[in-house]
Amino acid sequence: MPHEKRADLVIVNGAEPESLDPAIITGLSEMRIVSALFEGLTRLNPKTVAPEPSLSDHWEISPDGKIYTFHIRDNAVWSTGEPITADDFVYSWIRALDPATASDYAGQLYYIKNAEDFNAGKIKDPNLVGVHALDPHTLRVELNHPTAFFLDLCAFQTLAIVPRKTIEKYGDRWLLARPLPSSGAYELVEWRLNDKVRLKKNPRYWDAANTELELVDFLPVGTPNTALSLYETGAADVVWDKDLLPTEQFDVIKTRPDSHTFTYLGTYFFRFNLDRKPFNDVRVRKALTLAIDRDRLTRRVTKAGELPADHLTPDGTANYHPPHGLGYDPQLARKLLAEAGYPGGKNFPRFQYMFNAAAGGAAKIHEMIAVELQQMWRENLGIEMDLQQVEVKVLYANQSRMDYDVSRSSWIGDYNDANTFLGMFVSNDGNNRTGWTNEVYDNLIHEANEEVDKHKREQLFQQAEKILVQDDVPIVPLYFYSGFNLFDPKKVDGIYPNILDVHPLNAIRRIDRAESAAESEKNQSLLTSAPTKN
Repeated sequence: MPHEKRADLVIVNGAEPESLDPAIITGLSEMRIVSALFEGLTRLNPKTVAPEPSLSDHWEISPDGKIYTFHIRDNAVWSTGEPITADDFVYSWIRALDPATASDYAGQLYYIKNAEDFNAGKIKDPNLVGVHALDPHTLRVELNHPTAFFLDLCAFQTLAIVPRKTIEKYGDRWLLARPLPSSGAYELVEWRLNDKVRLKKNPRYWDAANTELELVDFLPVGTPNTALSLYETGAADVVWDKDLLPTEQFDVIKTRPDSHTFTYLGTYFFRFNLDRKPFNDVRVRKALTLAIDRDRLTRRVTKAGELPADHLTPDGTANYHPPHGLGYDPQLARKLLAEAGYPGGKNFPRFQYMFNAAAGGAAKIHEMIAVELQQMWRENLGIEMDLQQVEVKVLYANQSRMDYDVSRSSWIGDYNDANTFLGMFVSNDGNNRTGWTNEVYDNLIHEANEEVDKHKREQLFQQAEKILVQDDVPIVPLYFYSGFNLFDPKKVDGIYPNILDVHPLNAIRRIDRAESAAESEKNQSLLTSAPTKN
């Protein structure tokens, strides 16, 4: 059996992907792969993460900011050779909005006229949604109101285009089709469960000339010691997250020259299930929140520059200064718990804290945080909780079914705007998953996104976030992430620290192999030009 060729870049990517369907995915590990396979009207710049032209090479925006006219570039084709058209975008966006697709990220399209009503089933005719192909190369999009980050959304995976003919032919099994038509810089070679996802360069990609890596492997590795071993032995070139490394070794790892840390938009928090007692009582939720010493969590557990968080939206988010939430006040926590009918924790029902875990790394941190919370609630409130450890797929499934008491969560910003954090907790958003609804909150978010004045928009978001983290508390922020990548800058180039921790594959190149190839070519040239003896 022939030995399989090593990929130009091997990435330790985290959890096994649940799907590679842009309309379905919710996890970061899937999104990193999907962004290379399927592209949208725009893409994010690898340094600034600002949106830039992609399958659309230019566009016009109406004076009122509500109508975008995108022009599909002439050299945009599927990896199988068929032209990419404006109809591909109409189909893909309507598919993501179709209630039958059950996309958790359908809300990313709600800024489009009638999109929300179509997703909710209130409108049945997709032609009423404000996205239309004027001709094969022209797409017209009508928004409900000016949306400052709409071009950022156009780069998000949910808005990427997918192959209609393949999906209609194979249905739910369309990702198994070979060749699988892709619209991005790479094609899917194979997806071997619990082994790897292999991609190869798409030679028909519109920017293929500037895409250097020929083969890329994404490895699903759940054991941090394995991840580190793969990297140290040269079997892997990149580890994306510190959560994929052994916690006990991280203090040493972070001092190395191949360790790269940076600030980025990510928050670690947990959710309450408001459909279950006693978490339907806001006094209980506030009591549990006030009994948490966040400094203790970052000091004892995370230890990598994370900052304690009492609000959801990270500091440094563009045009926004978040309000503070509830701090650490055990005395007030005990008072509220007593008011809720559980003085000293008496008769408080035992409950479960759900988190995903395996051996070490991210799993270890999730478990360590769970244990710290368990101890703090026991010490400060006299209540007991059980730890519920599940696989990450089960975690997401249980959250979607509202089958949990309290569940650990995290959110990484999809774009640099407060709405990417606050918008997911409006009542009908697929990422809410708490059972919490608040009409005032919903209206504030909608009003903020209709506001063109930055200062007024900020004030509306601040009012909304105050409801979220001070008044109703369906979620409890714990800390803000510190970004981390592990790679040797002498071997790999094109991975830049940025606030979204987004690293497009088409921007990455191998320095060591390029230099080695250049040296080899130089030596070969010297040999062929050298005088010979007869």
